[in-house]
Amino acid sequence: MRILVVGATGGTGREIVRQGLERGHEVTAFVRNPQRLGGEHERLRVAVGDVRSPPTLRAAMAGQEAVLSALGHKRWHYPNDILSGGTRAIVEAMREAGARRFVCETSLGVGDSIGRLGLYYTLFTIPFILPFYYWDKGRQERVVRESGLDWTIVRPAALTNGPARGRYRHGPRVGSYVLTRRISRADVAAFMLDQLDDATYLHAAPGLAG
Repeated sequence: MRILVVGATGGTGREIVRQGLERGHEVTAFVRNPQRLGGEHERLRVAVGDVRSPPTLRAAMAGQEAVLSALGHKRWHYPNDILSGGTRAIVEAMREAGARRFVCETSLGVGDSIGRLGLYYTLFTIPFILPFYYWDKGRQERVVRESGLDWTIVRPAALTNGPARGRYRHGPRVGSYVLTRRISRADVAAFMLDQLDDATYLHAAPGLAG
């Protein structure tokens, strides 16, 4: 399958690219800085651009069958719409190109999973450190839900850089209201790629935790 990976130089995005190539997909990595991606592969295409630059996004989208978004940023401490605005641009480019399948990473603690990242995140990290980031994740999810595409929202628990274990729980009741559950970015990437051939969570937002 021809897939576009947005956020390809982030932790989850790198894993999506690597594992996607291992699975035989033709992967286009959409990046702002190609030096951060590293490595070459006969089925890897690197498209340089920014989700807030529609012409570069449209060029990368041409011919794609699916999009996996691991879009993120580190501008946590002030209001912005990088996630929701970037996702809106992705949706518009997908509609124009005729691509239908959209798998988008957000987080537990958003939407109807509020509280499921445990007490530490719910009572301290999200309200005092990452409020703007999580508010925009909420707006991002609304953009996906209203897109009219064949979407799946993936909500992982707290992310780690550990290896893929292949053993994790997924579904609407994943997480804990007390403890902080965790999952590796490698396992998140594997789950997101699995959704390309699985309609179980079509138009759904499963949580994901080890």
